[in-house]
Amino acid sequence: MKDNYTKVLTDTTIIIKGLQTILSEAKIDYKVLDSVESGRLAGFGVPINSVQLYVLNNDLEKAQPIIDSYKEEINS
Repeated sequence: MKDNYTKVLTDTTIIIKGLQTILSEAKIDYKVLDSVESGRLAGFGVPINSVQLYVLNNDLEKAQPIIDSYKEEINS
């Protein structure tokens, strides 16, 4: 996955889900690595802000303005 995708954000599930919706509407390919859910299923805990969002390298240029805008919105 690291060869074709670039990590663009690590945050909570809710924040990542919001960005997933926006990226899907823009038809941008992404993957999510949810360490929180994986840890829960395995029986151990991880920090709640351990969900990582990766964007396909080919879509990164198109996705970056969307991601930057989203980060500004959630941090305001």
